[in-house]
Amino acid sequence: MTTSQRPIVLCVDDEVRSLETLERTLDEEFDVLTANSADLALELLASHDVQVILCDQRMPDRTGVELLTEVRERWPQVARLILSGYTDSEDIIKGLNEAGILQYITKPWHPESLLMIIRSACRMCALQSENALLNMEMRLTEEQAETQVHEKKVHLRNSFQLEEIKRHAQSPLNKVCDQVSKIAPYDVSVLITGPSGAGKELFARALHYNSLRADRPFVVENCGAMPDELLASELFGHKKGSFTGAITDHVGLFEQADGGTIFLDEIGEISPAFQVKLLRVLQEREIRRLGEQQRRKVNVRVVASTNRDLEEEVRAGRFRQDLYFRLAEVTLELPALSRRTIDIPVLANSFLQTAMHQFDKPVKGFSEEAIACMKRYSWPGNVRELQNEVRRMLVMCEGEWLTADLLNARVLRAAPGGEDEDIDVFAGLEGTLKEKVELLEKRILRETLIRHRWNKSSASLELGLSRVGLRSKLERYELEKSGDSETSKQH
Repeated sequence: MTTSQRPIVLCVDDEVRSLETLERTLDEEFDVLTANSADLALELLASHDVQVILCDQRMPDRTGVELLTEVRERWPQVARLILSGYTDSEDIIKGLNEAGILQYITKPWHPESLLMIIRSACRMCALQSENALLNMEMRLTEEQAETQVHEKKVHLRNSFQLEEIKRHAQSPLNKVCDQVSKIAPYDVSVLITGPSGAGKELFARALHYNSLRADRPFVVENCGAMPDELLASELFGHKKGSFTGAITDHVGLFEQADGGTIFLDEIGEISPAFQVKLLRVLQEREIRRLGEQQRRKVNVRVVASTNRDLEEEVRAGRFRQDLYFRLAEVTLELPALSRRTIDIPVLANSFLQTAMHQFDKPVKGFSEEAIACMKRYSWPGNVRELQNEVRRMLVMCEGEWLTADLLNARVLRAAPGGEDEDIDVFAGLEGTLKEKVELLEKRILRETLIRHRWNKSSASLELGLSRVGLRSKLERYELEKSGDSETSKQH
């Protein structure tokens, strides 16, 4: 497609003199294309990056409205203008409704006025390309909108199929996925437990998109550290004037999710007073907006999550037992990433593919040593921390491979088996003081060598050792490079 630094305006008219006049008027500011038929206009649109099309209404092969209606379907970003010596209201209405024209210009036109209109149309076209939210005049047709919505729903539904959840073939998550496949079709409340960052929302979405409610809404609310009044407003809605700042009526998430699923994240954080309100909603299956007496029936599946031990919270009197049993008809327990290190290479490579696409920065992959270091680390932030680490490595990378020296120091210092590097861990280990100190020394040596890409001269200089002394310690601790940092192992 041909592009130009100046905006391109396409003029369409079956009268040659009219085209010549338009071209003389516009060519000082714009690149002007002319077409004396609708077919030629369509060919030019296909081969040029046209910003504005200015079309005569009365033409022998088809009307301007008919042509611009087709332009709207094929090139909706092009600003569409009608030029006509007739002021038939039916033509104007048809042009607005079917062709989505920006302006109806009547003949005879004034050159300065026409130039102002074309400039304005070009500015609007430029703004639309920068921000699709400004697509006010070029609204999609109903058929196009329905098609796009359907395609997005299908893509979203496919994205959360259980086989799309990234994991190793022998992953501990297989058991959780089997549970999801069994319970998803049934309208039971599900409580998902596990540490923060383990993927609780991912499995909540998998429950929804593998259920009979998949075509209905899925809405999310994080209940952590939110005042009761604000949480009630978010979940149940409010009436205008019901509290300070309630300047309009608000539909709550339970109503928005009617027929679908609501995911209540961090449910263990809600206050005892709000627990009573939520219990009533779950029992009665109806909500009442703040500030009004009317009760509204809702048909919603509830999926909740927490990183707390709710059974312990119930025993301690901090969480209502009856609400717990309402929420936990079925419980899914997600293991921490440290309990499924077999998944780390699969997840890391998946996150890398996404980040490369997002940042437009291709690399060949991870070195074996980088993968080995990541598998040793305990990942207290779980999957979310791993994703952030991969993104950081890609941003910092200057070569073709993501090597171990790009990892955070806390990951490099991790001991084999994923033990915490805190000094208290050494105090709890069995063995003599000498054995514990040697273990610490071994870890310091390995972390320093990785940071220096196994350059023994640089590492010995930082550690205050001679090359001979460093070599002696490496032999003593049997430390060697974990694979070739310039090759990637298939995981």
